[in-house]
Amino acid sequence: MEKSAVFHRPVDNLAYLLDNKTLHIRLKTKANDLQEVLLIHGDPYIWADGEWMHDMERMYLAGTDGVHDYWEIKIFSETNRIRYGFKLISSNEEVIYTEKGFYSTPPKDSDYYFCFPYLHNTDLFDAPAWVKDTIWYQIFPERFANGDPSIDPPTAKAWGSEPPAINNFFGGDFAGVIQHLDYLSDLGVNGIYFTPVFKASSNHKYDTIDYLEIDPQFGDKESLKRLVKECHKRGIKVMLDAVFNHSGYYFPPFQDVLVNGESSRYKDWFHIHSYPVRGGERPNYEAFGFVESMPKLNTANPEVKKYLMDVGAFWIEEYDIDGWRLDVANEVDHKFWREFRETVKAIKPDVYILGEIWHDSMPWLRGDQFDAVMNYPFKTNLFNLLVNESINSTQFVENITRVYYNYPKNVFDYTFNLVGSHDTARLLTECDVNIGKVKQIFTLLLTFMGTPCIYYGDEIGLTGGQDPGCRKCMDWDESTHNLDLKNHIKELISIRKQERLLANEGSVRFILPTTENGIFGYEKFNEKYSITVLFNPEQYEQSIVLSEASEHEIIYSDSARIDGSTITLGENGYVIIKAPRYS
Repeated sequence: MEKSAVFHRPVDNLAYLLDNKTLHIRLKTKANDLQEVLLIHGDPYIWADGEWMHDMERMYLAGTDGVHDYWEIKIFSETNRIRYGFKLISSNEEVIYTEKGFYSTPPKDSDYYFCFPYLHNTDLFDAPAWVKDTIWYQIFPERFANGDPSIDPPTAKAWGSEPPAINNFFGGDFAGVIQHLDYLSDLGVNGIYFTPVFKASSNHKYDTIDYLEIDPQFGDKESLKRLVKECHKRGIKVMLDAVFNHSGYYFPPFQDVLVNGESSRYKDWFHIHSYPVRGGERPNYEAFGFVESMPKLNTANPEVKKYLMDVGAFWIEEYDIDGWRLDVANEVDHKFWREFRETVKAIKPDVYILGEIWHDSMPWLRGDQFDAVMNYPFKTNLFNLLVNESINSTQFVENITRVYYNYPKNVFDYTFNLVGSHDTARLLTECDVNIGKVKQIFTLLLTFMGTPCIYYGDEIGLTGGQDPGCRKCMDWDESTHNLDLKNHIKELISIRKQERLLANEGSVRFILPTTENGIFGYEKFNEKYSITVLFNPEQYEQSIVLSEASEHEIIYSDSARIDGSTITLGENGYVIIKAPRYS
């Protein structure tokens, strides 16, 4: 037994509340090292005849990432207090693992065991329940639809008349979005994520000039109110994008610093290293990625903090928005985000707070800051498998398993999954116009854990390279749309809404391929039934054997067939299967 690989701490992803009486416990061990793990647990204050009273229950092997196995169990506590340890069983050894180390027999003193002192209802991870059922659609407002040409920027080009560039405009606006809300409803979308809509000089609007004003090229405050109301009328949630890490170059407080230097009343709103203030390749003030036009805000400054808290509150109070997507969230201090959460949740308790973080995000997901982060590791691994072909399906499952078990399940259920955005080349272009791969990627996106997001136009096969190519005008000529792809996405969305297990209910088990790049997938299950989703990454037919296959019902596939216990998938094939469970 490899004891050095055994790891547990009663915090974060390894021990957390599922409800106010249930603790979810996980243990990491060396892959393929143990045959069985049992949990020893009890209330630390219940003793009889000088003996600590405890129970023992079998944990189940939930997943493996090739390095570690992950064991899980749910424990109900009538008294809200738990002490626990683990009985580890290998082929040649049995060991007891506790907070104080390894023992050959269970320690008699409960103080030796891991401690979860009390299961407080207030410590439950509390994200908005509606997010689990949401299919997001990301809109880059300047390029979605031009509904009111009278407010176009002076230099606006005719819609789609030339390729997108870093500095051109086509007149997309709120009126255009309103005119196409029924299109989104028909697709099955019930959440819109807008990239920034506040006053800014660029077409992307990430260089904010005024956080309390709508950019006039999109409309005015009344047109935003109408947009939100029209969305809500159709059951569509609205999430706005805010950049609190940095402002734009023409943000009035920064302009004041440029003019007045050290005498400016706003000098402490930023991180100025010396005077006079200079831009260039390495500005003498802190900026996002050394970009002189994006000076970093000092979010520890009380005036800055109040200004931004007021911004967060204003758009919820006055416009009834449902979520904030927070740009460059990892470069803003944790204290600020804790106060931000308290501020906006006091106004609208079920507002969704989504952070843009590309790396391990557990420090932001302990219930005191964000409800979720953007799941870039999901996209990276998926593209490495199906687009770049730099990993095989075994490595993909192992990598995704590692990402999944880095977080509590009830945190991962709210993660924001995407396969395209305003920062990446178009999905169809990335796939070299291979519709089979695109359909497979969307199948994975729309059946995976978390909440999925579609980048505008990807559903009809819009193409485009890296920024700015990925920001072309939406094509509203249906004769040019890939309706097969669009209908595929509509059907997947419909299935996700019908099958509760696909909306982050129940448990999950990853299915490793039987060959290096064989069929892979995952099973979502509860006590009554399971939904299994399988994928063939290869350009040729492959098969996999599943137990009780004769009772499986194919509810969606391109070409799958079942023969006894064998399921066969064609080139870039996919299948969604439903089956009863008996244990």
